Amino acid sequence: MLFRDRQDAGWQLATALRDYRQPLVLGLPRGGVPVAFEVAQALGGELDVLVVRKLGVPWQPELAMGAIASNGICILNHPLIARLRVSQERLNAIIADETRELKRRELAYRGHRPLPRITGRSVIVVDDGLATGATMQAAVEALREDAPGELVVAVPVAAADSLAEIATLADRVVCLHAPHAFMSVGQWYQTFGQTSDEEVIALLARASSASGDTAEP
Repeated sequence: MLFRDRQDAGWQLATALRDYRQPLVLGLPRGGVPVAFEVAQALGGELDVLVVRKLGVPWQPELAMGAIASNGICILNHPLIARLRVSQERLNAIIADETRELKRRELAYRGHRPLPRITGRSVIVVDDGLATGATMQAAVEALREDAPGELVVAVPVAAADSLAEIATLADRVVCLHAPHAFMSVGQWYQTFGQTSDEEVIALLARASSASGDTAEP
């Protein structure tokens, strides 16, 4: 095990990001938000969420064949889809289902409040780990449309091949560990329970209260 829990991972990750001051820190819900909370607190940054959804293989939902983000970005692993013979009809149904869930989560987490300003800012995107990297790829591509000053991907642990791919998309990648024998993100945590919507909402409220709502809009 590399981390006790997501809080511990966030503390360790913040140490590796200590050269940033008051960045915009975006957690990928749900599991990335507890990690991002610790990073934002340590760096004096603004915390928010960027909702992305994995497109799981129908009979193996944990295996990503793509991902979607809130501004219509859709990333597809076409070779995997072809190899597994996932029909277009089934793919379309999964995209529709995940789009509905994405919209539900956006409303639950942020109401009708828009994302903070991205353009020209240092933006750190945080998740609890990278397995296939599909959701992070969708997140990075979505954020690129708003021209951040610097786009940093920060994760405690990642599969080496996924990390290499993300490194071609972000301005900087910070990863504490990239083990060769990588089966899942959860294997590197002593405690890796599901993060609930309620926990995400509570962490966002705590971060907003701690900043006194003085963060840049």
